[in-house]
Amino acid sequence: MFSLREPLFFTRLREARRVLVAGAGGGFDVYAGLPLAFALRSAGAEVHLANLSFSDLYGLDLDTWVAEDVAAVRPDTPLRGDYFPERALARWLGEQGLPDTVYAFPRTGVEPLRAAYRALLDHLGGVDAVVLVDGGTDILMRGDEHGLGTPEEDMASLAAVAGLDEVPHRLVACLGFGVDAYHGVNHSLFLENLAALDREGAYLGAFSLPRESREGALYLDAVAHAQQSHESYPSIVHGSVAAAVRGDFGDVRFTERTRDSELFVNPLMAMYFCVDLPALARANLYLDRLAGTMLMRQISSVIAGFREELPRQRAPRAFPH
Repeated sequence: MFSLREPLFFTRLREARRVLVAGAGGGFDVYAGLPLAFALRSAGAEVHLANLSFSDLYGLDLDTWVAEDVAAVRPDTPLRGDYFPERALARWLGEQGLPDTVYAFPRTGVEPLRAAYRALLDHLGGVDAVVLVDGGTDILMRGDEHGLGTPEEDMASLAAVAGLDEVPHRLVACLGFGVDAYHGVNHSLFLENLAALDREGAYLGAFSLPRESREGALYLDAVAHAQQSHESYPSIVHGSVAAAVRGDFGDVRFTERTRDSELFVNPLMAMYFCVDLPALARANLYLDRLAGTMLMRQISSVIAGFREELPRQRAPRAFPH
């Protein structure tokens, strides 16, 4: 039984004792899962963090790897280059006295990524739930939209976890409504997709991240630490979300990376939109074609081929208000 007093997302996870929260799209996506991880941990769950990584993982020492294609990044993991969000997060977690291992997956195709997920689950002793988190909302693009954003990494993660039928609960949470407009996502179509999932009973509700909450305060601190650790390449997504959580509005400036763009920071960016993962996978129009991919570039080719076969694309629509 669901109640208005509790978002369906947390109702689904109420009995979960061990949860893996994983960034779907690489980069800083795992940061979108931090508030959820803090809330679940406060409720008594054991929570682990993972991320599809853009970092140079293959150059790490052998003792960093707990399984094939699964690196355990810790605060003392050697820094390679100036871009390593997983290590920055591990260092921040350690400074807070929190469990400070962040597991990282290399950018691969679906078949090795699914195997890596299974290897990590074995390493953890199994989990009751996997929560994929997306910084932005393009993971909900089903394939026939005019713009898909940056789908390759999100779809690799979605397809990999969709095949983990042994995990009782698999959910998706998006944070950062509107930030994917820069990559061509039309958010009227996102809302249309969300409505279709709702008709299937797969929409698990939306809720905001309050600045005054412990989860909100820790998220803001973690993002500030990440930005300081990556001064040459700070996260635009989480810079925007953090600004929204603080109550900023409009064309907010927090990095030179956006100097040629006009941002629209607003309260909707600080809201989570949550759905059932298997239902989202079923709604995707090409996900089944990705099953045997080994490399990320194969995913790009499959998506491009699918798009060429479409008789038409769903045209972008402006908000009516």
